[in-house]
Amino acid sequence: MRSLKKVTRQCADAGSNENFLRFLGGAEALVSRALSIAMVVVLAVAVIDLVRFLVLEIFSEPFGLFSTTLIEIFGLFLNILIALEILENIAAYLRKHVVQVELVVVTSLIAVARKIIILDFEKTTGVELIGLAIAIFSLSISYWVVRHVNAKEH
Repeated sequence: MRSLKKVTRQCADAGSNENFLRFLGGAEALVSRALSIAMVVVLAVAVIDLVRFLVLEIFSEPFGLFSTTLIEIFGLFLNILIALEILENIAAYLRKHVVQVELVVVTSLIAVARKIIILDFEKTTGVELIGLAIAIFSLSISYWVVRHVNAKEH
């Protein structure tokens, strides 16, 4: 009889808000860790791809010169930088269990900057350029506001 009461109490406790929130916290931590590992794999593959690309470019004719434009090479570097920023976002979430808006805005700024750097102006319309300009302006203002608020808090 005693064990039946114990099991009944444990079942009732399992449905409590605290236990459910503890379960959700564990699930979030597990997903964040899996994303971190996946991002490390993506970064390793991207770095290997960049090194392979650079070696092939340097050792192909004409030797020592890049047959592709530097803009494509910069795009590969910026891809790795964006992936590093995303990994930093995940790590910051694991540390503090809070999404850090400043990191997200910086990552977005880098992504838009990459888009502009590798942009083919012959195939881009004026509306697309206006959209990118609005995105940069909005993200820049957002970054300034977040930095200003964070500076006041500290």
